[in-house]
Amino acid sequence: MKSLNLYSWNVNGLRSVLRKNALQDFLKRKSPDVLCLQEIKCKPSQLDLFENSALENYEIFWHPAERSGYSGTMTLIKKESELTIEPRTPLFENKEASTEGRVLTLDLGKFFLVNVYTPNSKPDLSRLRLREKVWDPAFLKFLKTLEKEKSVVACGDFNAAHEEIDLARPKQNHHHAGFTDEERKGITNLLDSGFIDTFRSLNPDTKRYTWWSHWGNARKNNIGWRIDYFFISKSLKKNLKSAEIYESEIGSDHCPVSITLEI
Repeated sequence: MKSLNLYSWNVNGLRSVLRKNALQDFLKRKSPDVLCLQEIKCKPSQLDLFENSALENYEIFWHPAERSGYSGTMTLIKKESELTIEPRTPLFENKEASTEGRVLTLDLGKFFLVNVYTPNSKPDLSRLRLREKVWDPAFLKFLKTLEKEKSVVACGDFNAAHEEIDLARPKQNHHHAGFTDEERKGITNLLDSGFIDTFRSLNPDTKRYTWWSHWGNARKNNIGWRIDYFFISKSLKKNLKSAEIYESEIGSDHCPVSITLEI
């Protein structure tokens, strides 16, 4: 078996994180086999990734939003990882997914890799009904359809904390975007269907976070939320060796998360 290191990071603007040299530095130090990025906010025509040598070792897959400066996902696969990248990319048939570049799926031979940037319910909860009635059920159905063929790894920004342990101030934020009962139920449904929250599975009592507001020195004071996840099929539980959060990695209001699989 081979150890496979998979990372996920909402970079809140790919051009921004590249200008800060944060992504290049991260790739050099961590050398991930797989890196899933969310909220890239740009299109291939707006950026020449290959100007930077840190990215030359990766196959790069894009799913940008139609609207410039908004949303979008990208997946990087190390060329030396020996992963089999099948030519097909199953599509999540959903308006937001297709026009906003929110889901990028790759067939990596032994499993499907799903990189997702889940729609935010917005502060006024104007997108909560979309989350509860449309997105969450359709996304779960998509994952279960993939799972009929092979195991699934789904990672990214799910824009919701699941339990009170997953945010610093649960009482104050209950019924607010990111911690409504409806959004939490969406994650519960994932778990009830057999998917494993990798970090919580290995760290049942640990309070650590992946996103911090720009307001009130939230990151400095660690007033955060755990809203970035790796979920894996139950069939991969025996392959899961570690799950980690990298709070010290700067460049975005989110930090990277990772898992190691023995495949």
